[in-house]
Amino acid sequence: MIVVTGAAGFIGSCLVAELNRQGYKAIVAVDDFVHEDKQTRNLDGKELAAKIDLEDFMEWLDEHQQEVEFVFHNGACSATTVFDKAVFDKLNYNYSVDVFERCAEYQIPLVYASSAATYGDGSLGYDDEDESLIPKLKPLNLYGESKNNFDIWALKQKKAPFYWAGLKYFNVYGPNEYHKGRMASVVHHAFNQIQEHGSMKLFRSHNPNFTDGGQMRDFVYVKDLVAVSIWMMKTRKHSGIYNIGTGKARTFLDLVKATFKAMGHEENISFVDTPVDIRDKYQYFTEAKMNKLRKAGYSEPFTSLEDGVTDYVQNYLMKNKAID
Repeated sequence: MIVVTGAAGFIGSCLVAELNRQGYKAIVAVDDFVHEDKQTRNLDGKELAAKIDLEDFMEWLDEHQQEVEFVFHNGACSATTVFDKAVFDKLNYNYSVDVFERCAEYQIPLVYASSAATYGDGSLGYDDEDESLIPKLKPLNLYGESKNNFDIWALKQKKAPFYWAGLKYFNVYGPNEYHKGRMASVVHHAFNQIQEHGSMKLFRSHNPNFTDGGQMRDFVYVKDLVAVSIWMMKTRKHSGIYNIGTGKARTFLDLVKATFKAMGHEENISFVDTPVDIRDKYQYFTEAKMNKLRKAGYSEPFTSLEDGVTDYVQNYLMKNKAID
């Protein structure tokens, strides 16, 4: 059996869909399963061996560890606007420690979700090859801090799964994120605004080094992220922490223009102030260094921003469809 935590969420459900497509049917979906709409839409039609509540998972794993061949740990609180450290300590750090320790004890290979939010303002770069850099990073929010704290902890462990990898996701977009609200990708928000108003509002730059809309991120399509994850499950070599991006930063203007084009609408873009509660924690530039993953043997190309946005908009958002 293959375990996917956060299975009803954005990335987890896309991973389950692709595993099914490749013929993997014995999948154990772990989540809180509180949001009925999320699990219904994201897991509808998926072939699963079982659904396990996250609070019951550790006990379940203790009982079924001999049947589990791989764990994908994607479950987490990913809201950068949450300011309760206890939430991140519980869901992102302590829960991840429990998963890692059990995978080490039972020698189950593990891939877990980290985040590019660990890099903070980027002043120390975005290089994953020097893992001694990780304890020096200064994330800008509690979410990034919780992910970085767990990365630091994982690297210190002398007892680990025979294969494990932490994946620093950069700016992921794609189907099945409709439930994320404010934390959904800019593509998702742009589609909704353009559909409703025929226009899109982007955050104004509050950094003199960037023009309005010229803020840059490494936008990675969720299908590429899933492809890397499954490749790691199949190869199980070179444990460590890896960036998962495209290696090429693009502007928010590029992304929104691609969304207008995919929808067949004329561009109509304006700017609003970045909300005060996230303004001093806002990343103006991210770009993954991808040499480490390439050296590990992953050779598949990453989807261009224009192709990814077109696929997402035309095949999912315009059809109000989840990935299947």
